[in-house]
Amino acid sequence: MILFKRSTDLSKWLNQETASGKSIGFVPTMGALHPGHISLITISKMETDTTVCSIFVNPTQFNDPKDFQKYPKTLEKDIALLEAAGVDVLFLPAVSELYPAGTANLEHYDLGLLETLLEGKYRPGHFQGVCQVMFRLLSVVRPDHLFMGQKDYQQCMVVQRLLTLMSLPVQLHRCPIVREADGLAMSSRNVRLNPAQRAKATAIYSALLLLSSQFRVVPTTALVAAGAILKEADFHIDYISVADSATLEPVSDPMNGAAMVALIAAFQGEVRLIDNMIL
Repeated sequence: MILFKRSTDLSKWLNQETASGKSIGFVPTMGALHPGHISLITISKMETDTTVCSIFVNPTQFNDPKDFQKYPKTLEKDIALLEAAGVDVLFLPAVSELYPAGTANLEHYDLGLLETLLEGKYRPGHFQGVCQVMFRLLSVVRPDHLFMGQKDYQQCMVVQRLLTLMSLPVQLHRCPIVREADGLAMSSRNVRLNPAQRAKATAIYSALLLLSSQFRVVPTTALVAAGAILKEADFHIDYISVADSATLEPVSDPMNGAAMVALIAAFQGEVRLIDNMIL
């Protein structure tokens, strides 16, 4: 595995790869890697010739500075995991490398309704930060294929919108959620849960299973019951939503046959967890 810290060096190396006809796969991360990340790398290695992974904790997508400061950093462990997974290139830029003019007065992207619903509503400015860093990373790596996890369902939709807005010739692959044995979606934030909170956190998965089995039959009752499951486990709920899987607008008639997705965001203590399930 080759490690690059400078954009110009990485671009020069990747130019040689593409000149020789190799396809480039890209897995962007913020580190604190777990098997969910490694699954994206495994898929990239199957689908492309050269796999690039980035580790960069992006300051512009944290609307809560404390959340940015507390984000787990496990670089030595991450590097070992990436080497074992067979990653070809690790891009490890500093903030000044991606934001040479600083992080003030940055560009704004037209994200439409995505910026007003769910994560967009509860984390104002978050998706602008996602677009700012993703456009910078994509401009450096210029991949053919981009691999992201379904756990960040709305973020995948935002990145697809970015690709369209900026006319970037990149194919986005939304890859399956990887879960612990008890159903909890793997997340870098899980390490911040104490043992009692970790035990309660599986209530999110239980709530999603309930919505999956009952929403089309008794939609209002199912939403109330899902909320009760979370509250019983001491979650503070930001949202529980069953939405059109293509637009994320709330579903008003679950019997119309539209493809739906259930999405939940809730706090266990100070740790905010998100999860979703295609219905």
